[in-house]
Amino acid sequence: MTSPILICGDPHGQFDHIVEATIDLMPRAVILLGDNTPDRALHEELELALGITNIWWIPGNHDTDSAEYYDRQFHSKLAERNLHGRVVNIEGMRVAGLGGVFRTKIWNDNSKANASAQSYAKSLPQAERWRDGVPLRHRSTIFRADIDALSRRQADVLITHEAPNLHEFGSVVITALARTMRVRRAFHGHHHIDRVYPDGVWTGVGLRGIVTLEGDVVRAGEESD
Repeated sequence: MTSPILICGDPHGQFDHIVEATIDLMPRAVILLGDNTPDRALHEELELALGITNIWWIPGNHDTDSAEYYDRQFHSKLAERNLHGRVVNIEGMRVAGLGGVFRTKIWNDNSKANASAQSYAKSLPQAERWRDGVPLRHRSTIFRADIDALSRRQADVLITHEAPNLHEFGSVVITALARTMRVRRAFHGHHHIDRVYPDGVWTGVGLRGIVTLEGDVVRAGEESD
């Protein structure tokens, strides 16, 4: 039997279950759906799993709640495994990633200043920038440029933190992105719910849940804290 690829719902600071599943199943790859919020550098949290497989991740909205959460991921030894805004060949499949969430102030403003993180940062006074870029909170904001760039690509799998509008609090933009990219499978976190959607493409993975790329449940999600 071919070893699986594991898709992991929001860890929210807990990684032992991911390490245990990696040791038990010897997966070809592991992908985290955001809201990782590690207490140590991400590569340290997953050190035992890294000796077995390759780990990929996207950021969630809570990953920019503090500079510590941000640095433990974006400046960890797994920084280059951030899938946000990319299409990467993982085990022979084109996997696209879109981290973060929509924030009304940014998304509903069609001005050029809000089109991308770079243009938004340039529109701000120096005192409002963080590390000479967008404010920390907006390091997990989805900008129109992020969607536009991915929309020009095709992939087999789409990994997002935000949900499609198949979920009551999801976004039609995410649904449209999956269709435009012609993905066969798509997974989201954020809402802490295990759900296989009737469209045959989307799966929601619950809090600290784990599923395989084929949709088999390895670990059911927990109730929200």
